Amino acid sequence: MSRWMALLPIVALVLLGGFLAFQMNRMADSGQGAEYRPAALVGKPLPETVLPMLEGAVASEKMLDPKTAAVGKPVVVNVFASWCAPCRLEHPQLMALKAKGVKIIGIAYKDDPARTRAFLDELGDPFDVVLVDREGRAGLDLGISGVPETFVVDAYGVIRHKASGPVISEQDGQDILAAYSSL
Repeated sequence: MSRWMALLPIVALVLLGGFLAFQMNRMADSGQGAEYRPAALVGKPLPETVLPMLEGAVASEKMLDPKTAAVGKPVVVNVFASWCAPCRLEHPQLMALKAKGVKIIGIAYKDDPARTRAFLDELGDPFDVVLVDREGRAGLDLGISGVPETFVVDAYGVIRHKASGPVISEQDGQDILAAYSSL
């Protein structure tokens, strides 16, 4: 009987998680809870979040707001992390976008700057600038549900396109490029 009592909290958590997932899915299907949908920020200004820049393998004292970096020119903002396996998978598409002249700002989400640098040294650096978001503030402001997530921002700092999850296929890359090129 004591074994069953020990499992009771785990069973309760699983049931609660399943109920919450069901309710969120039901709300999304009925049109409620639109603020939780991946494209919730499309058409809205990029949130202002000042973050340190990655210099070498450290977060420097130089600070930059992704919105400021985007003013006057369209930009792609990619939220990534060295510990993120899907980020490795999407990296070739980011490198291809860079080769086509796309300006990309990277936000290293909840990552150690030394590991971020090692990741970029290993795979190549597609970013014009990398910002360090060790605490996840920018991630919260952007409403990300995980990494990677990619935003196409116009010259006025307004989000025009969002890709939740990795940009893996050529079509995914073309969608980002088309959104960027249309600005």
